[in-house]
Amino acid sequence: MKTNLFILALIGVFALSNNLQAQDKIQPSQKASVSQFIGNDTQITFTYSRPGVKGRKIYGAIVPFGMEPGNKYSNNKPFPWRAGANANTTIEVNNDVLVEGKALPQGKYSIHTIPGDKEWVVIFNTVNDAWGSYTYDESKDALRITVASEKAPHMEWLAYGFGDITDNSTVAYLHWEKLKVPFKIEIAK
Repeated sequence: MKTNLFILALIGVFALSNNLQAQDKIQPSQKASVSQFIGNDTQITFTYSRPGVKGRKIYGAIVPFGMEPGNKYSNNKPFPWRAGANANTTIEVNNDVLVEGKALPQGKYSIHTIPGDKEWVVIFNTVNDAWGSYTYDESKDALRITVASEKAPHMEWLAYGFGDITDNSTVAYLHWEKLKVPFKIEIAK
């Protein structure tokens, strides 16, 4: 009986220890996901991590205009912004769609961006399981679009969302700080 109690106590200590270790590993940019259906069954899902503004200057500073300068993680090669924090921001579509009028086949893609003062390049890349954009490979791009950014009310935590929803389309967007980057997604005909 004492052996069983000892084993149960030991299991409890290990479980508590693992729980405390997991709490230490919480990322400051929490994960999020948002989905929208268009048409009868076309689902669009963004999965991303949400960095906070936290009083910092974001665009042109933390998120530079143009490509990020190379560093030791990218083998000193410039790379696009990961459009979020931590692991790749992803978009998954269960049917073929058009993004700004250009074909994007059904699938799951990482999203990378090249921010500009007025225009942004939004990149949909077939490698969707990397940490950030350090190993980004342009040859794996499925689609690139260029869209105008727009001023927006302050958004403390980066968010993806949907607006201008119709039966067959929506305008998806990245919104963070005082900037929105919208792009139209519609059912491929």
